[in-house]
Amino acid sequence: MDFTFAIAELAGAVALLLWGVHMVQTGVQRAFGARLRAVLGRALANRFQAFLVGMGVTALLQSSTATGLMVSGFVAGGLVDLVPALAVMLGANVGTTLIVQALSFNVASIAPVLILVGFLLFRRGVSPSRDMGRAFIGLGLMLMALHQLLAIIAPYEDAPSLRLILGAIATEPVVDVILAAALTWAAHSSVAVVLLTMSLAAQGAVPPHAAFALVLGANLGTAINPVLEGAAGNDPAARRLPLGNLLNRAAAVLLGLAALGHLGRLMVGLEPDVTRAVADFHTLFNLAVALLCFPLLPLYARLLARLLPARMDAADPGRPLYLDPSAQDTPVVALGNAAREALRLVDVLEAMLQGLRDALDEGDRRRIAETKRMDDVLDRLNTAIKAYLSTLDSDALSDADQRRALEILTFAMNMEHAGDVVDRNLMGLARKRLKRGLVFSAEGQRDLLALIDSLIVNLRTAGSLFMTGDARAARLLAGEKEAFRRRENQATTAHFARLSAGRVDSAETSALHLDLLRDLKRVNTHLAEAAAYPVLERSGDLLPSRLKGHQPADTREDGD
Repeated sequence: MDFTFAIAELAGAVALLLWGVHMVQTGVQRAFGARLRAVLGRALANRFQAFLVGMGVTALLQSSTATGLMVSGFVAGGLVDLVPALAVMLGANVGTTLIVQALSFNVASIAPVLILVGFLLFRRGVSPSRDMGRAFIGLGLMLMALHQLLAIIAPYEDAPSLRLILGAIATEPVVDVILAAALTWAAHSSVAVVLLTMSLAAQGAVPPHAAFALVLGANLGTAINPVLEGAAGNDPAARRLPLGNLLNRAAAVLLGLAALGHLGRLMVGLEPDVTRAVADFHTLFNLAVALLCFPLLPLYARLLARLLPARMDAADPGRPLYLDPSAQDTPVVALGNAAREALRLVDVLEAMLQGLRDALDEGDRRRIAETKRMDDVLDRLNTAIKAYLSTLDSDALSDADQRRALEILTFAMNMEHAGDVVDRNLMGLARKRLKRGLVFSAEGQRDLLALIDSLIVNLRTAGSLFMTGDARAARLLAGEKEAFRRRENQATTAHFARLSAGRVDSAETSALHLDLLRDLKRVNTHLAEAAAYPVLERSGDLLPSRLKGHQPADTREDGD
């Protein structure tokens, strides 16, 4: 009974440690997650800066897995090169050791203070104070859990059964590595496993060389989760970073195992305190791996690119077709490629508008799901176009080239924004109508379908204008914007007239009808801003303001 109770206590203390780590991670991510992601994105310009920022971000998050997933998203989207991304992971692995170093000292006495500070911040009820309060409470719980682990293990360190089990493990370093890797994979935290190892070593439950082997296993296990979590992707290129990090860690662990005897004696000789020795081994191992691998990152990245080539799926509508990397040294050709790719956004958006028409006219639920997937295609193509243009050498671009690059970016951005309005707003309203079983009045239905047909015509005009840059066509599209506004106003007036006449069918769908009219006008505004406004600005035909007697130089009609 005493042994069972001790096991339950031990399991509870480990669970408290894991929960504390989880609270710190979620608290920091909620408080600074977006800013950390932005900092990480800006740091990927070179590998030296990437290493340092990866170390700092991971020290705050206490999770190299979270850092790895953020960077993997950048790499999969083609926004950054693989070399600085690998440097981030080297820095992230060093960053996980910093919190272990801090907790290796006897700081359990400050746990109540941390929890009190966290409670006060949490009770303020506003972010980011509330989220930082969560992080402070998590740190306090981690310290309490470590103190409790020491108290639980101490009475049983001389128990024959425990000595027998731990003695068997201690004689097999490979078993230690596998065990710690499995625990780290299950816990999603190498920090928690290393801290647990330090507690066991502090009480003499495991000898130092076994503790060092467990640390090696924790470093291996922390690289497994990003690989498994990214395994669902179909593109092998998206797995280059997590798999490269895992192979890197596996090779380092094998070398560490081969030299474990010598390293263990050296660490014990340098640091008699076994708790500090485990923490120092964890830090020195990751620093040594970073120093050895850093010069080899370009070669390693090329090897990973050959082993995991990007999947070229011709049937994937979100795959760029015309963004030829070899043309980036010739700006005029590269801009033509980007413009040609941007025209594909017109085709995708037209398919989305036709899907909206079918959903409103025929109640086709299938088209709603298809339109959602087409919005993802818009997002991917727009991201690829921006990434492609950002790689062009600005010094090699003439003023006309820079203006054309800005026009392409403006066009692509507005096409994506228009797609977002269709997907999130208009298709959401269509879905709501079908779910509630509502039917528009015959007149209201005709008005809505007529406006969608006008949008499709205007979209085609915008695509043609984007390629020709003709000022006459630009004035035509801008004038059509005003005509569309009048038709929207007429449809709204007619709707209110039907409401005044007591039409039940109009009353039931009034909110949906008016929201659809408003969002259709927003889509048309994006079409004018995408193609007409840049041409009219260049020709000097665009007024800075519609207000009588007020034409500031930096104001432009927004259309709404």
